[in-house]
Amino acid sequence: MLLPRFVSSTPMGTLQVVDSMVVERARGESQSTSGSLQSLCWGSSAFGGIVSAYFSGSLVDTYGVRFVFGVTAFLPLMTSAVAVLVNEHRLTPGEHAISVSGSGFVETSTQHIRQLWTSVKQPNIFLPTLFIFFWQATPHSDSAMFFFTTNKLGFTPEFLGRVKLVTSIASLLGVGIYNYFLKAVHLRKIFLVTTIIGSALGMTQVLLVTGLNRQLGISDEWFSIGDSLIITVLGQAAFMPVLVLAAKLCPPGMEATLFATLMSISNAGSVTGGLVGAGLTKLFGVTRESFGNLPLLIIICNLSSLLPLPLLGLLPKETADSDDEETKHS
Repeated sequence: MLLPRFVSSTPMGTLQVVDSMVVERARGESQSTSGSLQSLCWGSSAFGGIVSAYFSGSLVDTYGVRFVFGVTAFLPLMTSAVAVLVNEHRLTPGEHAISVSGSGFVETSTQHIRQLWTSVKQPNIFLPTLFIFFWQATPHSDSAMFFFTTNKLGFTPEFLGRVKLVTSIASLLGVGIYNYFLKAVHLRKIFLVTTIIGSALGMTQVLLVTGLNRQLGISDEWFSIGDSLIITVLGQAAFMPVLVLAAKLCPPGMEATLFATLMSISNAGSVTGGLVGAGLTKLFGVTRESFGNLPLLIIICNLSSLLPLPLLGLLPKETADSDDEETKHS
C-alpha cells in the first residue's frame, strides 16, 4: 500500500547545499563511488525518518504538541553547528563585492541562467532528464488507496503511524540493497528490472481491495504492512539511480543549480502522475464512498508504469566498468 509522502522538515535550501556538495565530491568518480555517496546521504535521511516515526507519536502523547514542535524547531539549528566543519572555498573581497552589488547580482544571475540553459539543452543531459520526467509522470492511485484504507477498512491514525515507521525502515533497506548489490549495475538494467517488478508487485493492492487477502488468511493490517514494506524497498532502490544519474549530469560550477533543476523536473513528473491519476480516479467514478472500480484503476495505473520502458535508450550508454576505466585514465 502506497501512502502519501510526509513533507520533510529540513529546509529546502539546506538540501540543495548538501546535494551540491555531494555532486561536487562525486564528480570524476565511478558510478559505484557516486552510488555509495548517495546511499550514505539517503541512508542517513532514512535513519532519521525511522527515529522520527518511532518517537513522534509517543512524544506527543507524553509531552504534548508544543514540546514536539519545539524539538523539531531546535533540530535544524544543530545544522549550523555542523556547518562550521565544512571546508569550502571562500570568495575574495573583490568577488564578494561584485556578488552583493545590485548590477553585479543581476549580471551574475543572468549568466547563471544562460549557463543553466546551455547545460540543460545538451543532448547528454536533456535526453536522460526527459526519461526521468516520463518515468515519474505515470499515473498512480495513491490518493484513492488512502481513502479506501481509512474509510473502507477503517485504519486508524495510530496504525498509519506504524505503517510510516515500517516504510522508513524499508527506505533504509532499499538504500542498503542498492549500495551493496546495485550501485555497479548498468542504469538501464536497474530501471528495466525495478519497473517490471514494481508493476507486478503493485497489482497486489487488488487483493486488498477485493478482500482476497482475508480468504488467504492474511488480515488487512498485516497485508498492508507487508505490501508497504516490499513496495517501499523496491521504490527506494529504484529511485537511487535517479539521484546518481542527476549527479553525473551536473557540470562543474553548476552543481547546486542544475541538480535542483533536475530534481524539480523529476518532482514535476511526479506531480503530473498524480494529476493524471486523479483524472483517472474521477473518470472511473472512484470516490471516498464508492470503490467499485478501484481494482480496475489499480491495474491500469500499474500497467501504465511500463510505458516509459521504450525510452530507456535515452539513458547514457556508459557502464560502471567504463566509468572506472575513465577515472583511472584521468
